[in-house]
Amino acid sequence: MAAVRMYTTAVCPYCIRAKQLLNARGVTEIEEIRVDLQPEKREEMMQKTQRRTVPQIYIGETHVGGCDDLYALDAAGKLMPLLAGNS
Repeated sequence: MAAVRMYTTAVCPYCIRAKQLLNARGVTEIEEIRVDLQPEKREEMMQKTQRRTVPQIYIGETHVGGCDDLYALDAAGKLMPLLAGNS
């Protein structure tokens, strides 16, 4: 299974929804980068993704985007192959 990395904050309902979907799809480990605790990581996230909002989700080296993007990927049937490492 591909590694999942997510830029998050403590009280973000979209982060929680994204984690719930990933858990439902069999993801047991998510590397969380807390931008509320590490402001320099928010700068890093904004440079990498050109976005200011959390969550910002990476599966392997692929930038998925935010929570809505993750759900859209799942609805299109593309999330599981990406998690399996078949982009």
